[in-house]
Amino acid sequence: MTIKLLGSALLASAVTVASLGMAQADDFPSKPLTLVVGWGAGGSTDIQARVLANIMSEELGQPVNVVNQPGAGGGVALARLANSRDEGYTFVFGTSMTITFGPLSSETTYGLDDFRYVAGVTLGQSAIVTGENRPFGDSWEALVEYARDNPGTSYATQTALDRMIIEYIAQQEGLELRIVPTAGGAGMAPLILSGDVAFAYSGGTHSGYAETGEMPVLLSLATDRLVAFPDAPTLAEAGYDVNAAEIRVAMVPRNTPDSHVERLAEALEVATQDPRFIEITEERILMPVTWMPEEEVTALLTDQVAGYKALLEELGGMPEDAE
Repeated sequence: MTIKLLGSALLASAVTVASLGMAQADDFPSKPLTLVVGWGAGGSTDIQARVLANIMSEELGQPVNVVNQPGAGGGVALARLANSRDEGYTFVFGTSMTITFGPLSSETTYGLDDFRYVAGVTLGQSAIVTGENRPFGDSWEALVEYARDNPGTSYATQTALDRMIIEYIAQQEGLELRIVPTAGGAGMAPLILSGDVAFAYSGGTHSGYAETGEMPVLLSLATDRLVAFPDAPTLAEAGYDVNAAEIRVAMVPRNTPDSHVERLAEALEVATQDPRFIEITEERILMPVTWMPEEEVTALLTDQVAGYKALLEELGGMPEDAE
């Protein structure tokens, strides 16, 4: 009798513990969350993140606090997230380039498989741009012809990824370019506007000049033509077999429980339908809002990593001064 009672008590205790575990999972979140941005305050990623945080706070019933951890093109934030055991209470909002190309171009403490990709919410609008009154106008074909006839034509680079892409294009087209490193859009824009460089990579700075026409787009690096510059061809349309499309995505550590990931995804999906997020993204930043679930994001990023690896092998690795 005593053994039976003890067994019943243990079973009841186990059921209670299991029930508490399920209740805790179902109660997520039960405390404030932290949204980490791997870039400085005031940039387009940070602006989006703060609107997302406000909407998610309303949806989740807990404060979502934004913290900026800039460095290594978003890599510092991801390195810290990879070691987090916060089970989704801390998550990163950033660009896919940091996770797809970052570990290939430099030594990192994280890789694609160290995270779960809760959802993609915005399609990037990066581009190859030029300035006004260039001898090749605003035509990509004319720029290629000009650069072929003028060895040493200058190109302003910002990231290891755009440097690899331009090296690939130069190889395909037989171009000899002078590469000018710059620190972000703030470093690139003066060079383009003044005419000190012929053309350049832009992660989004060009959107601010859509109305004035001071920074024409030569080539879209997105999957489709850019929202604000529909006349510029894509990489594929120009004949280049590179998928450089970027998405802005929310990421959590690999060990985050399914129920927590699902709850964050629900809140993010609500945010993509909220007029506040749509206005800041599509009208101010000029980037299309999207909704891409975890499985789709993961498949896209996995394909991109494979493509980048193949391209690096074709090029013989990254140029030394771009690593």
